[in-house]
Amino acid sequence: MRIALIRKKTVKRLLVFLVLLILFSTFGYLYLIGILQLNNPSKKKYPVRGVDVSHYQGDIDWDTLAGQGIDFAFIKATEGSSHVDKNFAKNWEKASQADIVIGAYHFFSLESSGLTQAENFIKTVPKAQGTLPPAVDVELYGAFSKNPPDAATVRLELERFINAIEAHYGKKVVIYTTQTVYRLYIENYFQDNPLWIRNVYSRPILSDDREWTFWQYSDRGRLNGYDGVERFIDLNVFNGTREEFAYFCR
Repeated sequence: MRIALIRKKTVKRLLVFLVLLILFSTFGYLYLIGILQLNNPSKKKYPVRGVDVSHYQGDIDWDTLAGQGIDFAFIKATEGSSHVDKNFAKNWEKASQADIVIGAYHFFSLESSGLTQAENFIKTVPKAQGTLPPAVDVELYGAFSKNPPDAATVRLELERFINAIEAHYGKKVVIYTTQTVYRLYIENYFQDNPLWIRNVYSRPILSDDREWTFWQYSDRGRLNGYDGVERFIDLNVFNGTREEFAYFCR
């Protein structure tokens, strides 16, 4: 009787384990293919929606993209001191003709001068009325992920980049970053610059309680209108009303 009871409990535990394993595996799979989103920001609270794109999204039908409730798009323009996204010019021209507010962003190199990076961006991105402010993507990559560079050096070069861009375009640069990199380099600095925070797990809460302007809430969005090697698209919201967004773009 005792042995039978032990076997029964063992079988029951095994069944519970298998059920949990199937559930977690299913949720994991749905997340990986972009069907399950960990974040689902309220459209009532965040009515202004956007994407960010690069050549990885391939050819983009901007009218189709805009027709899915997309209000704005940040388009990758440059990286470092010499690289230009191969689809930037085409994306900028086509997106300008769609019913969508556009802006350009630069991927910041931790290995080159902020001034030469600014020159690369300025010669690539035209001045235009009614666009989003320029944005700079500051994140750790490669070996820097384990060995972040000196904070003072990064801030100095980033400040040089920002000052040059703001002097040229007459708009405050938006800083895109993760919450980890924010704590390393941005916290208590660049107070006048709008923040664009990546957090695909939960709503961003910054360590110094500073407000963010844009939130990249998913890197596994699935929309119609593009056919690149990357099947997903980054999804974002603006922290404010449509009226506040229109004022921000001015």
